[in-house]
Amino acid sequence: MRMLRRTPLYPYHKDHGNIVEFAGFQMPLFFGSIQEEHMAVRNSVGIFDVSHMGRSFVEGEEARSFLNYVTANDVFQLYVGKCQYTMLCNKKGGVVDDGVVSRISDDQYLFVYNASNREKDYNWMKSHLKTFNTSLRDVSDSTIMLAVQGPKAEEVLVEEYPAVKGLNRFHVAEINVNGEKAWISRTGYTGEDGFEITLWIERTPRNFPLEFWSGLLNLVEKNGGSPCGLGARDTLRLEAGLCLYGSDLTDEITPLEAGYSWLVKFDKGDFVGKDVLEERKGRLRWRRMGLNMVDQGIPRHGYKIYNDNGIEIGFVSSGTFSPLLRKGVGSVYVEVKHAVVGGTVYVDLRRRRAKAELADFPLYDEDKYGWKRRKP
Repeated sequence: MRMLRRTPLYPYHKDHGNIVEFAGFQMPLFFGSIQEEHMAVRNSVGIFDVSHMGRSFVEGEEARSFLNYVTANDVFQLYVGKCQYTMLCNKKGGVVDDGVVSRISDDQYLFVYNASNREKDYNWMKSHLKTFNTSLRDVSDSTIMLAVQGPKAEEVLVEEYPAVKGLNRFHVAEINVNGEKAWISRTGYTGEDGFEITLWIERTPRNFPLEFWSGLLNLVEKNGGSPCGLGARDTLRLEAGLCLYGSDLTDEITPLEAGYSWLVKFDKGDFVGKDVLEERKGRLRWRRMGLNMVDQGIPRHGYKIYNDNGIEIGFVSSGTFSPLLRKGVGSVYVEVKHAVVGGTVYVDLRRRRAKAELADFPLYDEDKYGWKRRKP
């Protein structure tokens, strides 16, 4: 029987949450309910344990050149204190994984990637190290990572961590927590404003991670927020149009088809997968779009998409019931010629075909929700 991993916050999750297996970890699916936690993040604030995510330091005088070669975005655009969303691509242009690279000093970068790909990503990057004077250090088990997300996230953190005041989106600052170095970035996986904190725990007392979590949770709850599990994390990211690896992104799907042409910097020099991506960029078959159900029903991964004439034109990559929109929503891949915002399609829900509408992401009103929302 396979042994499941646990984050240092597992004792809290076991006592207060509904535990499920995810990416080889025992993690909380929810604490109260997915709907309540989802709406807490959209309307106020929520806190997530994301310590299961992979984290590596890339260090050395050629760290920047190495990352520029193994990722599709342009790492040379990063100054100290700046982060960028990026993707690792294979030689066929498919996505090995997606993640966030943060430049935390002149020759040191923190790369955060998906929990399900911890070993895969580390080994894949290590296989490309040979010609670069740089080192790769997996710090996933030496650190914890928490996410405080929602329109009140800055208000919750600013008193304890003044560095968040004025910290721009996709920027990172170094902070001190109990005498240990930590990093706080204005990033997240919910579509809302928010922060992610990465903290060393190697030299801290055994109970410190739980004490740190409890302190932040207390601030969150004082502002009308709650602890949040994987369920709300998934519904939040899907409404925002953010990808889940293994569903919306795979080794076969390219960043171009997934809607991330903007991060593939063809003019930066050579990088893994560049030649194939350049060849394919003018003749894509698929385009990823949002989906709003018109008829009742919830689209699920793998469900087929049809047009008015009953011809199969695509498939659902992710689907759920939206706690905010109160209907089924999804992320779908449709043939480019059928990829029209507002276009009517039909989802095969096994026993019937249900009417739906193609949409741009995010699926919510950006004037009311998300990090772009209008301030009161």
